[in-house]
Amino acid sequence: MKTNSLFDNTETAFDLKSNSELERAYFLFKMISKEPLVRIGTAATKFALNLHLPVEGLIRFTVFDHFCGGVNNEDCLPTVDTLSSAGVFSILDYSVEGKEEQAQFDATMEKVIELTKFADHKEAMPFSVFKPTGFGRFKIWQKITEKEALTETEEKEWRRIQERYATVGQIAKDCDIALLIDGEESWMQDAADDLCEEMMQRYNQEKPIVYNTLQCYRWDRLDYLKEQHVKAKEGGYKLGYKVVRGAYMEKENERAVDKNYPTPICHSKQATDDNFNAVMNYILDNLDDISLFLGTHNEASSYLAMEIMKEKGLFKDDKRVWFGQLYGMSDHISFNLAAEAYNVAKYIPFGPVKDVMPYLIRRAEENTSVAGQTSRELALLKKEKKRRRAW
Repeated sequence: MKTNSLFDNTETAFDLKSNSELERAYFLFKMISKEPLVRIGTAATKFALNLHLPVEGLIRFTVFDHFCGGVNNEDCLPTVDTLSSAGVFSILDYSVEGKEEQAQFDATMEKVIELTKFADHKEAMPFSVFKPTGFGRFKIWQKITEKEALTETEEKEWRRIQERYATVGQIAKDCDIALLIDGEESWMQDAADDLCEEMMQRYNQEKPIVYNTLQCYRWDRLDYLKEQHVKAKEGGYKLGYKVVRGAYMEKENERAVDKNYPTPICHSKQATDDNFNAVMNYILDNLDDISLFLGTHNEASSYLAMEIMKEKGLFKDDKRVWFGQLYGMSDHISFNLAAEAYNVAKYIPFGPVKDVMPYLIRRAEENTSVAGQTSRELALLKKEKKRRRAW
């Protein structure tokens, strides 16, 4: 099959979907494509959940089941096994957001530990994952990033965050499971980056266990990567990075205007694409030192990565290079890459329906704002429906 037509193969892309699941996916992306509907729908959903109205069942059997694996890790196992049958690996992502209490952060840490040990016994799950703000209050990260003094209570909170990181890092090392740490807003990210750097120094001596995230809509990330590469070579440890475009663009730009500072975001979509590809190129040029998890729904970047790997004579399943997409999205990339024997993993969010709603709402809003993303999904789903009708 020609590379430039690889992602048009809808038979492979949607092979695991029943006709009813295909129809549900088409319906959902059709709704997501209409911005007013997304705005009204998300507001109504938040309102209904806050009033404890009986809408969880409806959410569960529509948007939740499409984008999430279940309410707990056992619930996700059938999905993990089904994906594995198509050569696609799984990353279970406990997608509960916005917590503020220490007991909740400890509970999230325990869940990450549980999932890491769970993955240790499941070949189809080579990664574990968490968000920095899952382990500590956003305000603490922000104050450290902005170099503000912490109160005595906040100092204790920060030490607990460091302890949580160390605990999950050691368990990931013991289990030989790679640990992906997500990126968040720029005004808290320096503190998260610094702590992640300490984790890499400690746990990445032989190979990458800890992976940080580079959000490439930030124009400074290539320079940051190069600085980290120099430090790692001097310190004798390996680097691991998940490379993504980014998830908080509107919030970043709005805050920059509100606070009157230069935006950290690239000035255009093209500049973001160029930055993403430059970061990807740099890592692929330095695979002896840096491993790559390419988190992208962009076909052009995926094709480019495949071309570079071929030019360098790399095996498609080189364990230093992974492709990743979110569950429920870009199946035409995930399953066609897997069919070609590349390393592919799906991020599978899970958790109680109400707690996962902030994640699901962000997914809907992002799909609405990314030009071409939803229309591409719809075109492919429509093509597959037509193909099946022609049987």
